[in-house]
Amino acid sequence: MTQLHPSAKPHAEGLLDVGDGNRIHWMTCGNPDGKPVAAVHGGPGQGAWTSSRGYFDPDQYRVILFSQRNCGRSTPHASDPATDLTHNTTAHLIADMELLREHLGVEKWMLFGGSWGSTLILAYAEAHPERVSEIVLCGVTSSRRRELDWLYRGVGRFFPAELEKFRAGAGDVGGDTFDVLAAYARLMADPDPAVRWKAARDWSTWEDAAISLEPNGVPNSFSDRPDDDLLAMTRICAHYFSHAAWLEEGVLIREAHRLAGIPGKLIHGRLDLSGPVETAWELARVWPDAELIVIDDSGHTGSDAMRAAMRRAADEFALRPVRG
Repeated sequence: MTQLHPSAKPHAEGLLDVGDGNRIHWMTCGNPDGKPVAAVHGGPGQGAWTSSRGYFDPDQYRVILFSQRNCGRSTPHASDPATDLTHNTTAHLIADMELLREHLGVEKWMLFGGSWGSTLILAYAEAHPERVSEIVLCGVTSSRRRELDWLYRGVGRFFPAELEKFRAGAGDVGGDTFDVLAAYARLMADPDPAVRWKAARDWSTWEDAAISLEPNGVPNSFSDRPDDDLLAMTRICAHYFSHAAWLEEGVLIREAHRLAGIPGKLIHGRLDLSGPVETAWELARVWPDAELIVIDDSGHTGSDAMRAAMRRAADEFALRPVRG
């Protein structure tokens, strides 16, 4: 069993006003004078990735945790249907990360994240490569339409009954994947709590099915969340994915040459059915400073071998000086 570091102790936190009536919650842990690393959570809408602290040597790193707009301890919360998500897009989250970096007085930071977090990290780093020292991604995604169509339709080749139920939960909206996702976004904003709860259960049941074959994964990792967190995550996921994260198709792979000079680790499970290793492989081909590490016994939710690889990556980069 991989031994992680002791969890870095918090030493500061706050709510940062990012405009549009939104405030994002942040926390810093570990060594206040250590190497800055931002742990970028998945979802979207999962909330601050607090469990990531064990990957970082608390004597070496200044660990920055934050919840993206409208989830976790950020306000207002997406579990409330009155919360307007108009100003919650990928571009807004990139701008929020820049505001947070400036607020915390960080010149350059290492970025560490997985799943949706890897999409956001790539989008941020390609926009601001001069602000990034290193990158560690696990469960690599770029939120292309074809990746999303695979997750919310293609995986149904393995789970046809479960996919039929997921699509039925969206109502009579036809066969297009993005029409189904948009229908869930509307249901999750319905003023009737019963409508929202049914949509959240239908969505999370499908997400759990898509990871259910992983031999070393975490069963029910989507549905086993506190009520408000599940509602917020489902609503934000449907909001983002119905719009393909407002990203031009394939842009994060196409523009990955902008990451030249930034060392990276791409850690991906061979058995990741919901997000196949193809995306990580394509990214590694165009990002010359990235190392692809495929974990043969892992799916999307990880394994002990994946956790070991993530710790090794963080330990390696802890010793690398941050250059201006």
